[in-house]
Amino acid sequence: MTNRTMYYGKGEVFAYRTHGAPIVGVKQIPESDISQKDHTIWGLKVHVAIGGQQFLTSFTEGDNSLVVATDSMKNFIQRHFAKYKGNTTDGFLYYVAKQFLITYPQMESVKIYADELPFLPTNCIEKHQRRVSSLVFRKSRNETPFANVEIARNGNGIKLIEHQSGIKDLQLIKISGNSFVGFVRDEYTTLPEDSNRPLFIYLNINWKYEDAEVGIDETPVRYVLAEQVSDIASAVFHELNTKSIQQLIYHIGLKVLERFPQLCEVGFESQNRTWETVVEEIPNSEGKVYTEPRPPYGFQRFTVYRNDLEKEKSAGHGG
Repeated sequence: MTNRTMYYGKGEVFAYRTHGAPIVGVKQIPESDISQKDHTIWGLKVHVAIGGQQFLTSFTEGDNSLVVATDSMKNFIQRHFAKYKGNTTDGFLYYVAKQFLITYPQMESVKIYADELPFLPTNCIEKHQRRVSSLVFRKSRNETPFANVEIARNGNGIKLIEHQSGIKDLQLIKISGNSFVGFVRDEYTTLPEDSNRPLFIYLNINWKYEDAEVGIDETPVRYVLAEQVSDIASAVFHELNTKSIQQLIYHIGLKVLERFPQLCEVGFESQNRTWETVVEEIPNSEGKVYTEPRPPYGFQRFTVYRNDLEKEKSAGHGG
């Protein structure tokens, strides 16, 4: 049964490396002031899955003679984080996945995923001046960059099957300049049209390189920082007269592809978390009072491809 699902692995492998190599020399874009990525603390939460036909008897017969304990996998990842000489999460995932195949011949494929665990700077007082602390950092609870890599044996070599980068858990609110009108109205419709609503979205974004090798070769000017993509998303949200979340994510995707020609596609998972109005008018104020929306919520999934951008440019719409 060649299509059998069969793999095992280790989840939530936490690794924190101090004084890792920073990412410098990235391409500058108008929407972001990010010019580098400091790895004074470089935190990862890794999930690894191992495949190989020789593991079948471990399932069918309980034969552990070729099984690498998942605790050993955890140690393997953490130790190799220290050995890695590069500076990107994508590059590290490819490096450690390759080391698994080199070290253990019974392994045929490795799927490995990591969430970055960002730490933010804090301030201190030195010589009566406020400065950025070189010692104290604040763990971020905000959006999370991530990457995943899949590799497999290919004859005597190793083949990169897939590489994807992304950022998840963005939460963006635009307080005006959004509408939702003209949708189907029938006996099931209770939602009123709104020509100027606040729009609160949850957003996950992922992207792929035209050449998958580019994302792991660590040439800084070709590497796309997740923080830059996040800045593009908020800049497009600000600029666009948003008629729907569908329209918004399409235009975010176009702008990401315009800024980074090395990418071939940008994917989205979005949720509508728009607040409900509690107080419509406050005397002598433009403000209102809102509350969290009741469940359920609307969601969207969509992928924007490079040929979408080319069609927009051909039609004279630009990115």
